Amino acid sequence: MENNLLADAVTYLAAAVVSVPIAKRLGLGSVLGYLVAGVIIGPFVLSFLSHPKDVMHFAEFGVVLMLFLIGLELKPSLLWKLRVPILGSGGLQVFITTLLVTAIGLFFGLPWQQALAIGMILSLSSTAIALQSLQEKGQMKSTAGQGAFAVLLFQDIAVIPMLAILPLLASSSDVASIAAHSGELHGWKKGLVAGGIIAGIVIGGRFLMNPIFSFIAKSQLREVFTATALLLVISVALAMQSIGLSPALGTFLAGVVLAESDYRHELESNIEPFKGLLLGLFFISVGASIDFNIFAADPALIIFLTLGLIILKYLVLQMLGRFTPMARPDRYTFAFVLSQAGEFAFVLFAFALGVNLLPQNLVSQLTLVVALSMLLTPLMLIVNDKYVQPLFRETKAEPVSDDISEENKVIIIGFGRFGQAVGRLLAANKISTTILDHDASQIDMVRRYGYKVYFGEGERHDLLHAAGAEDADVIVVAVDEPERSLRIIKAIQHHFPHVKILARAINRPHATDLLKAGVTAVERETLAGGLELGAKVMQQLGWRHNAAWRASRLFKKHDDEMVEQLATMSGDEKMFINHSMETRSFIEKTLEEDQHWEHEVDEHAWERPGKLKKNVHLD
Repeated sequence: MENNLLADAVTYLAAAVVSVPIAKRLGLGSVLGYLVAGVIIGPFVLSFLSHPKDVMHFAEFGVVLMLFLIGLELKPSLLWKLRVPILGSGGLQVFITTLLVTAIGLFFGLPWQQALAIGMILSLSSTAIALQSLQEKGQMKSTAGQGAFAVLLFQDIAVIPMLAILPLLASSSDVASIAAHSGELHGWKKGLVAGGIIAGIVIGGRFLMNPIFSFIAKSQLREVFTATALLLVISVALAMQSIGLSPALGTFLAGVVLAESDYRHELESNIEPFKGLLLGLFFISVGASIDFNIFAADPALIIFLTLGLIILKYLVLQMLGRFTPMARPDRYTFAFVLSQAGEFAFVLFAFALGVNLLPQNLVSQLTLVVALSMLLTPLMLIVNDKYVQPLFRETKAEPVSDDISEENKVIIIGFGRFGQAVGRLLAANKISTTILDHDASQIDMVRRYGYKVYFGEGERHDLLHAAGAEDADVIVVAVDEPERSLRIIKAIQHHFPHVKILARAINRPHATDLLKAGVTAVERETLAGGLELGAKVMQQLGWRHNAAWRASRLFKKHDDEMVEQLATMSGDEKMFINHSMETRSFIEKTLEEDQHWEHEVDEHAWERPGKLKKNVHLD
């Protein structure tokens, strides 16, 4: 047995090491890599595994750890803000999907109890696949990511009443015999125990864990802190499981309670490696569990059920997305990422089989449908990224612009965080501006704060003309896409060559491109803030405030000159690197010399008095 377990461990790890990097290199994502690896090493292809189901039960703990870490990221105040989408979108998704699947089951002649059970179980989506995919794509904080998380959280909560309802749908004699055999609590006793455990998690996390972690941290033994973190998660999971509740939901609740703990970041860093490894094992186990014998017996039926389930859930999610603030592209991502069945289906189908609610052959077929729907999800997300999302970028190429009813000497194109800083400074000094932006959601947000912003694409000649570019003195290009900013600048220079263009640069290469394009002035968005913080660091090290400030301004002056010189150069990357290194040495030498000259009178001078230009005025 031990040899088999070690052999399985080697097989799982080797499959992950080989398949996941290849899948990532091909742009398929790690989840699909794990699933395909599971299929290959599973009992129906290479048959390298001896106990795939036993490993899956162990690997399901990865889902538990993932929800604990998600809970750590959600403070109770943020969770309260999400209450409407959790109850609204999440509740409606589960209810409508359950209703439709139940109706389909009745149409095909299933008893209403079995049809309802299947409807409830298949209404759930895969928390592991959905959240892992969103995190890999950096979309967890998008409206699609937030909406998907709200639905998944409600689904995890819904597992609790489902576990209570499934036995009630079975015959009363079966339920009584199972209850007598298992000795489980039922009715008000179970509710009382569940309430006590949940209250214990909340109170213990709120008042006991900080002192405990503080005591453990004083030992300065990292492995003991890791063991304590795992002990906490496993204890909560076992407590919830002992009363028939979702371990994942319990650990999520524990994470939320500890979200404001002083040791939140330490907990994350200690548990993250275990979560990633166990989730990988879980995905491989799902792939290995696909029973191709059942598929071969009736492939048309399995394909019909799998695609039918995905399409049904996709349509329900698309409909729900229309009643949320999501933009159309986000609605497609939202629907694609949640249209599969979930890992809790494996547990619930086994539970329904145990209470004699569903027959073995039906459970085997539906379990295969669940696994195949999970396997297809990464592929659907690739289709969404490569073929669906670009359609919306194309349709946005010629938007309907607002009618502009004012003309000012200054036009700002792009009113994100950078454009707002420019606009607020000018407004504070009574300088009127005409503001354009192409992001409808951004415009809606800033309009609520009293700004007058027009919707439109800055590279369009007719829009610039309507904004008064012919009579403007200055146009500020503050968009956050380098290629688009260059297109706007070329359009302005072509149609309104008299206007001075001041532009926001994302980084140094973008700044050199802008200067080559002939703009009047460039400001790199991160440079000023970085130098300001650097000056504050110098102050903390004992520098006088004005000396640190002057050093940062002197650095910026010479660095800007270097970028201007780079813009005039043509050559390969090696030439640019050599010039940058030479300039860096020059700046270091200049700053060192600056620290050794007397400048009490000329406290705000850029350079030594002997080097000052004639037109420099000293305040």
